[in-house]
Amino acid sequence: MTDDKLKSLREQIDAIDAQILDLLNRRALIAEQVGHVKAETNAPVFRPEREAQVLLGVANRNPGPLHGTDVQTIFREIMSACRALERRVTVAYLGPAGTFSEQAVYQQFGHAVEVLPCSSIDEVFRAAEAGTAEFGVVPVENSSEGAVNRTLDLLLQTTLVISGEVSIPVHHSLMTKSGSMDGVHRICAHSQALAQCQAWLNQNYPNIERQAVASNGEAARMASEDAGVAAIAGEVAGEKYNLQVVKAHVQDDPHNRTRFAVIGRLQTAPSGKDQTSLILSVPNKAGAVYSMLAPLARHGVSMTRFESRPARMGTWEYYFYVDIEGHARDEKVAKALAELKENAAFFKLLGSYPFSL
Repeated sequence: MTDDKLKSLREQIDAIDAQILDLLNRRALIAEQVGHVKAETNAPVFRPEREAQVLLGVANRNPGPLHGTDVQTIFREIMSACRALERRVTVAYLGPAGTFSEQAVYQQFGHAVEVLPCSSIDEVFRAAEAGTAEFGVVPVENSSEGAVNRTLDLLLQTTLVISGEVSIPVHHSLMTKSGSMDGVHRICAHSQALAQCQAWLNQNYPNIERQAVASNGEAARMASEDAGVAAIAGEVAGEKYNLQVVKAHVQDDPHNRTRFAVIGRLQTAPSGKDQTSLILSVPNKAGAVYSMLAPLARHGVSMTRFESRPARMGTWEYYFYVDIEGHARDEKVAKALAELKENAAFFKLLGSYPFSL
């Protein structure tokens, strides 16, 4: 009786799968037509605002029992595969394979892309600036350790703009070739990861040397080649390099997250739920920062992030990295930005892009 019930249910699933396959290919055919229309006007293949609208829409319409985030993951991959029928985009990231930056690439673009691992954040910027990659994905800030200063400095210098953001949970694991710490004399990870696990390491392995390396993926690679090295990295990196987990979730903050920016030359159109990033500077005098930001309050624009970096000119002046709600083309945002540009000693619009889902 049980076998008969299972057979009937499996037949229903097979019938539904056939319908899904048919619908997917019908969607792909239309996507190919979209690609032909885009080619006539040299329009970009990747439109983050359009994909953000689709993902938000399917989550809002989802009746269950599938979770909204799972439905979005499925549709992200569908869009990625259909986009690849037009052309695969190339995305640079801080490598090697297995880093959280690579995970951020796939969360934003899906898996039907060409990935270009880079040895440093500087190299990611250079690849996008030179056109070797159409986009780059770089870490901007971590919920426990704050801003990634190198990224902020490069955003100040670059001609690239931000066209998207990705926020992912960051769960670190301590891993070795054997799954044991026997014979381990060095623990390697990116400097941010070491900082995010500092209290745990101080409590559990205070006497083992810690070495900061270019990325957690690089740490995993090193551990795969040397039994005396342990790596702190994500489990994806551990699987990539055949490492065994000594201890999972060793980050000090259980809610640890990292925010990534998608950089490139694409100016993203409004999606309906956007934010805008900019860099400002003011003269070093009383009330200057208050006066600089007053246009935001005057036009009812909410500020969601405010970060300062020294201007490095020896005069105790700062650049301010600001995120605000809304798109630069929105009427109230456009008015506020016009006043900010007029009042600030330095003004740089980094881009407007959809909020991270």
